[in-house]
Amino acid sequence: MGQRFAEDASHPERRASCAWRVQAATMADAGARARVAALVKRLAPGGSAAKQAEAAHALARLCTDNSRNKGYVRGCGGVVALVALLAPGGAPAAQEQAAAALACLCHSNTRNQDSVRECGGVASLVALLAPGGSAAVQEWAAAALGSLCIESAQKQCAARACQDSVRACGGVAALVALLAPGRSTGAQQQAASALVNLCNRNAQNQDSVGACGGVAALVALLAPGGSPAVQEWAAGALAEVCGNNARNRDCVRACGGVAMLVALLAPGRPAAVQDKAAGALNNLCVDACCQDSIRECGGIAALVALLAPGCSAAVHEQAAWTLCSLCRLNSRNQDSVRECGGAAALVGLLAPGRSAAVREKAALALFKLRREARPEL
Repeated sequence: MGQRFAEDASHPERRASCAWRVQAATMADAGARARVAALVKRLAPGGSAAKQAEAAHALARLCTDNSRNKGYVRGCGGVVALVALLAPGGAPAAQEQAAAALACLCHSNTRNQDSVRECGGVASLVALLAPGGSAAVQEWAAAALGSLCIESAQKQCAARACQDSVRACGGVAALVALLAPGRSTGAQQQAASALVNLCNRNAQNQDSVGACGGVAALVALLAPGGSPAVQEWAAGALAEVCGNNARNRDCVRACGGVAMLVALLAPGRPAAVQDKAAGALNNLCVDACCQDSIRECGGIAALVALLAPGCSAAVHEQAAWTLCSLCRLNSRNQDSVRECGGAAALVGLLAPGRSAAVREKAALALFKLRREARPEL
């Protein structure tokens, strides 16, 4: 009987409990809003740079994975105040924390992305990437530009507007410059990551990266001995700049990028690096000459090795998908996959307990192993 009363929303005790929870949530909501307003007030011009930096840092922490607080900051004028801290001549510490806060505020939040763009934040962030600036400021400015360009399922046009705005402000060339040797690994990583988002389904930005020498710069970051985090995002950026862009694919091949991407598939490499490298190779496979080049560099054997037990599900899925692309209308690659034991390895990925995505990609790769030749052959 007591349990029945507890589940009955009309019971007095149940109504009191619901009312208490609503009241508690309202009080917490008011408290969060008041705290955000107080922090935004500390960003005002004329204040101590140290206090402005502290307030921006606190806002970043409050907004990490918290869409409600992101809305509060925008509603309190915080976006405009943070952009103002990016102005030339500002204290580097305040600029760094303001850029970091904007990176958090704009991540998967289209209204904040629009707000930053509309108040001139894109140009201010791009200006912080100029040579001679603080490496930490450049790192967070690049991260903020990347966050501005992350697409949302609800409003893809916001990210597209930011992508175009970054290009118009000279941001593509500025980010490519951060990839150069001698730059901090943090700046290189954030610049490569930003280029991933900038070039996502944006042909003009892909062309701009190629025209700025960005493809060669990204390939150079794949060299042995580099930072795994930088290699991961450089490979990811290459995947994006090569999607539906034959000129950039040709540049990757001409710069020796195919062999360097294949080298990143080797055993012992971090799974994230292997995943991104396989993804980049997959986008190169649109061209028959790239398919052949990957085989000649030992890429098929390396990809088949990634199908072995012990590799992550994400790596299994991407390796199978890339093998599928490699075998499309290419009988020599089909034969090479079979000779490397790829057919058996792919069949193994069909076993119960594998994820649906892994099974799907493995089945598609097996389907492409049929004797299927290029029409011209």
